[in-house]
Amino acid sequence: MPDPSHVFSAALADLESRGIRRRRRASTQQRDAVRWAVDGTTRLGFASNDYLGLAQHPALIEAAREAALALGVGATASPLISGHSAAHEALEEELARFVGLPRAMYFYAGYAANVGAIPALVERGDALISDALNHACLIDGARLSRAELKVYAHNDLAALERALVDTRGARRRLVIADAVFSMDGDLAPLPEMLALCERHDAWLMVDDAHGFGVLGEGGRGSLSHWGLRAGAMPDRLIYMATLGKAAGVAGAFIAAAEPVIEWLLQRARTYFFATGAPPMVAQTVRASLRVIESEGWRRERLAVLREHLSMGLAALPWQAPRTCTAIQPVVIGDNASAMSVMAGLEARGLWVPAIRPPTVPDGTARLRISLSAAHEDRDVDALLAALAELSRPAQ
Repeated sequence: MPDPSHVFSAALADLESRGIRRRRRASTQQRDAVRWAVDGTTRLGFASNDYLGLAQHPALIEAAREAALALGVGATASPLISGHSAAHEALEEELARFVGLPRAMYFYAGYAANVGAIPALVERGDALISDALNHACLIDGARLSRAELKVYAHNDLAALERALVDTRGARRRLVIADAVFSMDGDLAPLPEMLALCERHDAWLMVDDAHGFGVLGEGGRGSLSHWGLRAGAMPDRLIYMATLGKAAGVAGAFIAAAEPVIEWLLQRARTYFFATGAPPMVAQTVRASLRVIESEGWRRERLAVLREHLSMGLAALPWQAPRTCTAIQPVVIGDNASAMSVMAGLEARGLWVPAIRPPTVPDGTARLRISLSAAHEDRDVDALLAALAELSRPAQ
C-alpha cells in the first residue's frame, strides 16, 4: 500500500516551489519589548503587534502575578457554566465604557469572536457584504453563516452601496470590515459606511484589532478616531477588537447594543462551547486598559516613529504607502524577492516578516513593518540603513 502521507508531502513540495511554505520560529520577547531571541539569536524586532510595548509592562506583569495567586490559572469551563468570573464581569463593564457602547462580551480569542458572532448575526436568507481585503476570520465567519455573500472592492463606497441595493430583498443585511487593515495599515471610512448602512437599513460590524489602543482619544480605537462619540452611535453598529495586540495581553471583545450582546451570548458557538479565558487574563487586561488610557506618551511616540520611518522609506525604490497606524507595508512584489530581503535583514540582526499570498494578493509580497512605542529612533535608523543597502543592485 502507498504511504498515505505522500499526498501531503507532494502538496508541501508544491508550496515550497511557489515560495509560500510557512515555517514557525521559536521566538521570545525580551524585557525591552523590541528585541527578540529568534531561534536562539537575538534580533531587533519589527514583527510583533505589541504596538504600545505593553506585553512587558511591569504593571501588567504584576497584575498577572497577583491574579494568578488569587484566582488560579484556569477558567475551568465555558462562560455559561462556571467560566465567567467576577473579573470577567468587571472587564466587560470597563470595556463597554472604554469604547462608549452599551454592553461588551469578552472572548478568549479574536478569531473565535468573529467566527462565532457572524453566523449568530446572519444566516441562510440573509446577506453579508464584505470588503475584499478583510481578515481571514471575518471571511471564515461569513462562510460559516451560509448567508448570501457579496464582496466589494477595497474601501470602495460606491461598490458598497451597489451591494446594499442588490441585496435589498434579504431579510437581514450585515456589512463586515476591518477598521484597520492588517497588511496595509489603512483605515476603513467608518462614518460613510455607517451612513450607508443607516440609509439602507443594514448592520455594520467592524473589526478594530489593529486600531484599539493605538487610535483615538485615550487609545479608544477607530470609533473615537473618526469622532463617533458615545451616545451618538447608532444601534446598528457592532464593534469588535482584540486584546493581544496593542493591549499586550490576550482575548477579544464585542461591544454593541444590549439586545445584540445578549443574542450573541445565546448563539455564538465559539463562546458557549469553549472554555473561557482564565480570570487572571481578564484581570491583566483590566490593568492594560488603565495603562492605555493614562500613558498617552506611547501613542505620541508611535506617531514620531511613524513619521521618521515614512520619510526614510520614501527614498527607497519600493512602494511604501504612508499610514496613520503602527503598520507600515513595504511592497516588494514577488515571493522570492520578499524572502530574500527578509533574509538580508536577518543577517543584519533585524527581524521583519515577509508576507506572501494568500495573506496578500498575488504579486504584492511585502515586508510588514510593525512599530512599537518601545522602539527608539536609532532602531528605525538601523532598519532604514539595512533596507537602503539591500535595495541597491548587486555589483
